[in-house]
Amino acid sequence: MTTAAPHITEADLRALLGEQLHAEVVAYFVRDTGLEREEVERRVTECLRYLYLVSRYRERLSGLFLPVEQHIDEIWHYLILQTREYRAWCEQRLPGGFFIEHRSIAYEDYQEEPPRERMLEEALRWIPLYCREFGPFDEGALPHWTMVRFLHTQLEMPLADIAALEPAA
Repeated sequence: MTTAAPHITEADLRALLGEQLHAEVVAYFVRDTGLEREEVERRVTECLRYLYLVSRYRERLSGLFLPVEQHIDEIWHYLILQTREYRAWCEQRLPGGFFIEHRSIAYEDYQEEPPRERMLEEALRWIPLYCREFGPFDEGALPHWTMVRFLHTQLEMPLADIAALEPAA
């Protein structure tokens, strides 16, 4: 799979969420975590990428576990608590046009349920979609996407090889 230029940029995602809500989320997590603004902005971007994928590819990703780290989940929780804005964002601004419900499941619990082969098959369903929409994963994305970090650090797959993964049939 050749990776084309990303269609959805960080600026697109920020505009999609709205400048005011984006600024509010970033400011909250800078205060809450004590992290630098750039790191928090990256976390927010990866959370928005996750939600965009779930919305755009509802049928293809339905029921899959896209393993993001806890800090991404916490940003999603914050967005959900902005009930009116979150509902309108999901239903009116995201491409799928539906409310994205949240269900927590610990990564460790998920690992115990399906076999490793299923996890890899599921990764092959969403990783190519991420690369198609946003471009290849970079080093800055690794702390946020559990499976990609595993492929890169544990299996020593270069990021270019991860970007070239073919979608599962």
